[in-house]
Amino acid sequence: MASSPALSEAPIPDSPTAAHPSLPLPLSASVLLTSLPQDATSALEQATAAASADIPEKVTIRLQPIGSAPALRQKVFKISSKNRFETVVTFLRNRLAKNSAAASEGQGNGGSGFVFCYVNSVFAPGLDEGVGALWRVSFG
Repeated sequence: MASSPALSEAPIPDSPTAAHPSLPLPLSASVLLTSLPQDATSALEQATAAASADIPEKVTIRLQPIGSAPALRQKVFKISSKNRFETVVTFLRNRLAKNSAAASEGQGNGGSGFVFCYVNSVFAPGLDEGVGALWRVSFG
């Protein structure tokens, strides 16, 4: 078996300025930063403000039953866009419990207690999703 020629042990530089970095801090010191630099902080604030600028303070939702789910008398509601989707599910569960209790009049068949909610009959969001973000995905 023939031996291959010896390879150079010197590392290949990433860039011509690798030996003299122009960063004020080495990358290992970035873990020690206690806050973001002013320009990054302002960039994040601007991005957050721009993303939430097109979402109204209150959004209108329409609850449409599918399958054999019972219908509510009132189908359209307004909710703060800052609430989580959990608020919608809890509200719907309470409304359905009241409707089933009134309909059964103490007969003991109050339903299963499970509520499945879909946005635009397409996907079921997580309970921690913001209502405003879901509105933006659906209508923004």
